[in-house]
This record gives sequence, structure tokens and C-alpha cells, in this order.
Amino acid sequence: MEDRIQVTLTDMAHGGSALGHHLGRVIFVPYAIPGDTVVVSLDTQKKGWARGNIVDVLEPSPHRQEPLCSHFGPHKCGGCQWQHIQYAAQLEYKSAVVKDQLARLGGLRDTPVLATIAPGAEWEYRNNVQLHPSPAGLGYVATDGQTIHPVESCPLMHPGLAELLDQVDVDPSDFDRVAFRISLATGRKMVVLYAVEDTPFETEVDIPVSCVLVQPDGNWLTLAGTDSLTERVRGRDFTISADSFFQVNIAGAEALVDTVIKFADPQPHEVVADLYSGVGLFSMSLSDRAGRVVAIEAYQPSATNAQTNLQSAGIDNVQIICADAAYGLTTIEDRVDTVVLDPPRAGCGEKVVRRILGLQPKKVVYVSCDPATLARDAKLFAANGYTIQAVQPVDMFPQTYHIESVALLVKR
Repeated sequence: MEDRIQVTLTDMAHGGSALGHHLGRVIFVPYAIPGDTVVVSLDTQKKGWARGNIVDVLEPSPHRQEPLCSHFGPHKCGGCQWQHIQYAAQLEYKSAVVKDQLARLGGLRDTPVLATIAPGAEWEYRNNVQLHPSPAGLGYVATDGQTIHPVESCPLMHPGLAELLDQVDVDPSDFDRVAFRISLATGRKMVVLYAVEDTPFETEVDIPVSCVLVQPDGNWLTLAGTDSLTERVRGRDFTISADSFFQVNIAGAEALVDTVIKFADPQPHEVVADLYSGVGLFSMSLSDRAGRVVAIEAYQPSATNAQTNLQSAGIDNVQIICADAAYGLTTIEDRVDTVVLDPPRAGCGEKVVRRILGLQPKKVVYVSCDPATLARDAKLFAANGYTIQAVQPVDMFPQTYHIESVALLVKR
């Protein structure tokens, strides 16, 4: 096949590229949109598919727009993939991608995938960004997945983080990456420095806010201020330590909580298990309605944060188990009516699914940040007596292909 072809894109693929067909092969094209007719230069060619880059847009999709950021595009910053797509269309594509992944990878056709929720602003929504040092300054990983593309601004950052970026100057030889965090509830800011091997604790930094140095072994030292922030979601405060996970989009976090509570619908006589529970985002809201919540979290600082958050809120019907999900499930002796889980991008995997199946909960509420691993895990649940009643995508990451979704699985 020739290296340069003309193709009309018809669908959006998981991973951010649009796809079309040419001479019996699927053609994947980044920075394209369904409805575009483009000239493509192919850089990867296989028997059934090929991938290439746009040389010319012959006929643009009606959903194409001018990107806001000068760092966006091929061979530049890898943080965004969809700034060239009007936001309403981004939402439609995300629902379509979730439905496609469930059907193709999970064999779960006709799954009711709801319209994607747009919970807040499409710009300036990130309260936490991680940048990597380079000789030219801090930046994001570039589109090649290897080099660093320096940025002097980012339209996804909360304005408070953009101000902080201008104030921080670090030696690129000392650190693997630098996280900038801000609390929307209090306005407090934090810089987290991730050291490379053998970086001494006495490293001097000129940073005007709370600053924490994290060593390769996971231990950290507070260099300035405190080692935690407080964030507020649905009227509840959450203490979050420097290296603990928390949702980067607070409006999105609130939409997730609302969806989880709606799908779980816990009753006063029921027990809910909350896996990968973090600092207690879902556990605290579930505790209002459930008789008892068992929260399982493997990362000790997050489990400690959760205990602090529960005590501060006066909640006494949540038990925290600091263990990985598979082992933690074996310690539950009570009947479990509902399991809520929010695993990392890799999903929970067969071992955890089997442990959940052993508890025979009536419901499983699966919060996913990757529709492909959701499809894989949901397929196993479906093969063992569970039906997906609904999937609710939530747009936590506008301008990117990343999709957060909540699936409700009910035991048949």
C-alpha cells in the first residue's frame, strides 16, 4: 500500500485517534475527527491496520475547531489529544467509545451507556498536575512518550497552579518529576518533588508554598509548610497527604460521588465494601445511608488520611482495612450487599473479580478510568451472573481522550 493516502474518518477509537477504512484496512489518525476527509502519511503499516499523520485536511468535520493552546498538536505536548474537537462532540465520542469497548472487548452488546456528564468547566479544571524537568524547563511528556515538551502555560491548570508554575525553579538533575497541587476549598498550594536516586534530603529549593520531597523508596520529608492539603467535596472535608491520590477535577469528583450513591442506593441494613478506597471519597458518602462500610486501601498514607477524615466527620460505621484489594476481601466476615470499586487504570483483574464473586454481592458499582479494562473485568462479571444495567461516563478530563465512567452491575 502507498505511504500517502486519502481517507474519510468515520469513528473515534479508544486512545484518541479517529479511524477510517482504506482498501480493507483500518486507518488510525491522531488529531483527526469523524467526518474529516484527510490526506494521511502512513508511518506504521500492518496487515489489517495502519496508522498515520495528517498531511492535509481536504474537508473538515463540522466539529473541528482551533486549538486553544500553542503546545497542542503532533510532536508537541502529550497532555491533550482533543483540543481540536468542539466540546459537545467530545462528550458524544466518549459515550460512543465506552459502548464500543464494552461490545468489542467484553462482548457486552446493547449495554445502556448514558450520555456523558459534563460536570464543570472544560478548561482550568486540574487541581493537580505533574511536570517533568528538562534543560529547557518543566514540561509534560511529549507525544512520543519519551521526551519532555517544556510548557510556560497550560489551559487545563487551575489559575492558582499557573501562578505557582512561574514561581518555581528547580534543578532538573535533582528530580524525576514535580507535582503542583492546589486546594479549591482553601486556596492552599503545594509542590511535591519526586527525587531521583541518592538525592539528599538537605536539597535546597526556592519554593514559596508547602513543599515535600519524596524519595525513591516512598518516604518523604516536608521541606516547607505542611505535608497535606484539605479539599472539600459535597460539603465534606478530605485531608490529602502529599503523595496520596485524589481526583484532579473537583466538579467531576462530585459527579462521581452522586453517581456512585445513585447506583449503589445503600440501605440502612446493608453492608458495602469500598475497594481502592483512597482517602475515603466514596466511603464517607456511603456511610450516610449504609448500615456499615468496609473500606479497603493498600497505600498506608491514604488509609491514614481516610481514618483522619472519618474521625473529623464523626463517622463511626466505616472500617478501614489497609491491604491490597484481593487480600482485604478475604478478611470480611459479614455478608456484603454491594461492592464499590475504583481501581487504577489497569483495572482490578481476575483475582479481585473472583474474590468479589465469592462474596456474592447483589450489586457491583465499578468506577473506571479506562473503558478497555472495564470491558475486560465486566466480561468476567457477566460470565458469572451479573448484568450491566447502566454505564454513566463522567468527563473528568476535558480536551483529552481519557474517560471516567461508573458501571452498575446487578446479580441476576
